[in-house]
Amino acid sequence: MIDRLNMLARRVPVWLVYIVLLLPVPWLLYLAFTGGLGRDPVKGLEHELGQWALKLIIAGLAITPLRRFAGLNLIGFRRATGLVTFAYVCLHFAVWLFLDVQIWSQIWADIIKRPYITIGFAAFVLMIPLAVTSNNRSIRKLGPVAWRRLHKLVYVAAVLGGVHYIWLVKGIQIEPLVYMAIIMGLLALRLRWPKRATA
Repeated sequence: MIDRLNMLARRVPVWLVYIVLLLPVPWLLYLAFTGGLGRDPVKGLEHELGQWALKLIIAGLAITPLRRFAGLNLIGFRRATGLVTFAYVCLHFAVWLFLDVQIWSQIWADIIKRPYITIGFAAFVLMIPLAVTSNNRSIRKLGPVAWRRLHKLVYVAAVLGGVHYIWLVKGIQIEPLVYMAIIMGLLALRLRWPKRATA
C-alpha cells in the first residue's frame, strides 16, 4: 500500500500541489464578498487565512515523521508546502494590516502592546528567511548543513503560530489547543531518542 502511494506521489507534478493548496484563497475571497464569513468578513477572512497557514505548517511538519515511521515519502512536496504556507501567512498579515487596522500609526503600537500580535508577527518574521532561501541556489550558497540549520527556524515559527492562535481567542477553546498539541506532537516525533542498551 505504501509503495503504491509513493509511486503515485512521484507522478504528481509539484506545480499541481501549488495550485491545489492555493485553491481555498479564491473561495475565501468569494465568501468574504458574499457574506459567507459572518457579520465581520474582514475578521472572518483574517481568521480563515491564519487557520490555513497553521494547517499547512502542520502538514509540512508531518512530512518527515510520515517518511520515518510510515515509509510514506512526500519530501518532494515539502518546499511547495512551505512556500504556500508562507503565502497564507502573508495574506493573513496583509488582511490584518490593510483591511483590519488600516491606521498606520496604530500598527506598531498593536505589535508592541498586544502579546498575541507580537507573537504572530515574530512567527511571520522568522518565516521570511525560510521563504527567501527555499531554492537550490540558496542551498548551494549556504551549504547543506547551514541551510538545514537555518530552516529549523520553522519549528520555532510553528510553536509561535500555535501560541498566537491560543492567545487570539477569548477564553479556553479546544480548537487552538488541538492545533498546538499536534504541533508539539510532531516536533516530539522529530527528536532522536537514545536507544536502550541491550543485555
